[in-house]
Amino acid sequence: MPPSPWSHTRSDSVADDIDFEIKGDDLQFVEIELDPGESAVAEAGAFVWKDASVQMTTVFGDGSADQGGGFMGKLLGAGKRLITGESLFTTVFTHTGSGKARVAFASPTPGSILPLNLGQLGGTLICQKDSFLAAARGVSIGLHFQRRVMTGLFGGEGFIMQRLEGDGWVFVQMGGALVERELAPGEELHIDTGCLAAYTPGVDFDLVMAGGVKSVLFGGEGLFFARLRGPGKVWIQSLPFARLAGRMLQAANHQGGNQGEGSILGGLGRMIDGN
Repeated sequence: MPPSPWSHTRSDSVADDIDFEIKGDDLQFVEIELDPGESAVAEAGAFVWKDASVQMTTVFGDGSADQGGGFMGKLLGAGKRLITGESLFTTVFTHTGSGKARVAFASPTPGSILPLNLGQLGGTLICQKDSFLAAARGVSIGLHFQRRVMTGLFGGEGFIMQRLEGDGWVFVQMGGALVERELAPGEELHIDTGCLAAYTPGVDFDLVMAGGVKSVLFGGEGLFFARLRGPGKVWIQSLPFARLAGRMLQAANHQGGNQGEGSILGGLGRMIDGN
């Protein structure tokens, strides 16, 4: 078997500099290798397996070292996670033995696990609300508020997104296939609002109209596109979980059809289409 293109060997870092390898194609999991004393933090329910020398502890919030203020600080951190769609708790996995030990975490939906070194991205990543899967100990999970009212109302992810900060490795889960785009200063990219997975803080996120009245009524693409303007990096997912869930619900109701997530015709559109 050829080695995974998404693998990592150690380098100096403030956060725990974990080694890892991502395995699988459509149903991926990340296998993290820990040295003695190193820890990985994961979303509750993501755990797959671990070596016996890796001890598991459940904590409030994200388990990062910057949750000051004692109990109230931890409670605030946990509350931020709840707002962004995550659990109140995270699980910290620490290697307490000698030699190497491994622990593995899996994405709950079909798609891609994206490994990102926050130190190489300026220390911050903005992503969809429920994208966090796991990270090296020391990465902080916070909130990012959309300041523009229209972007918050119609931007697909609402007013609140996740803000991941630190200098270590973080693993985010994306739906379907994944595309990374690097935008030059002033360069614009139009994306379906649900397909916007993550971007760096230097990117300006706004909305543009999808087209004229005919496009809005019959195009099935909704009212707006997400407009991303550089400089910075943007990650696009091909299959948002909401889209997958919508198609599954549609099939379960025996409604069929392919009217698109954003069509405002709903059942009328299906009647016109013969469904």
